[in-house]
Amino acid sequence: MGTILEQILEQKKQEVNFLRENKNFSPEQHYERRSLIKKLQTAGELAIMAEFKRASPSKGIINNKMNPGEQAAAYEKFGASAISVLTDQTFFKGSFADLKTVREAVELPLLCKDFIIDPLQINQAAIHGADLILLIAAALDEMRLSELYQYAKGRGLEILVEVHNQKELEKAMKIGAELIGINNRDLKTFHVSLEVTEKLAQEVKNSGAFLISESGIHHQEDVKRVRDAGANGILVGEAFMKSPDVEQTFRDFCLPLSGGVSR
Repeated sequence: MGTILEQILEQKKQEVNFLRENKNFSPEQHYERRSLIKKLQTAGELAIMAEFKRASPSKGIINNKMNPGEQAAAYEKFGASAISVLTDQTFFKGSFADLKTVREAVELPLLCKDFIIDPLQINQAAIHGADLILLIAAALDEMRLSELYQYAKGRGLEILVEVHNQKELEKAMKIGAELIGINNRDLKTFHVSLEVTEKLAQEVKNSGAFLISESGIHHQEDVKRVRDAGANGILVGEAFMKSPDVEQTFRDFCLPLSGGVSR
């Protein structure tokens, strides 16, 4: 069976092959790109990347009753800096249609969150309104990571490079990543620990990249912990998708950066 990550990547290979063989491409659309990096350069508060996420391999169904456009509009209203949309269907119950729906509902930078292994997926993200894409260092060797990074930049997209350990962080820094996500969840075991952000944060900051802490953030104390470690922002899905009061959760999570504007 392999790890969950290996299963997901095998599924992605099949999806890319199907897309290529059937030439099942969406028509090209042109969107004005919105920059998360520019927001981070002048931010005095911790940036919140709020995620629309129906399900996950580790939690099963999280919330499959919400409309992506309505949820994204609420995120924007309550103070999100950007919105992340899961587009994987098999494991996360998302779609590129969700991405397009959110694009039409908000004015914020939009992250296409998927397991990207091929330029065709980057094209699909751009066509459906993404401003940023996710590249996962654990899923790509260094050469492929660099190729996809440069391809996405060529399409005018920003790239959040996700890492979980020192080796992956070195790959991200070697390609000059400006935006690094530290995933507190090990994608091979799905174990979560905020210590991952605390362990790697200083090196990310020393590289000059902006730092987004991802996964395992459910309470204000979690937010303070990664903020104090040096995070410029957080990526939060489950806490918002399950919250009975999204506005209050945003109030809890909106914190000033430790040193004001910080990189």
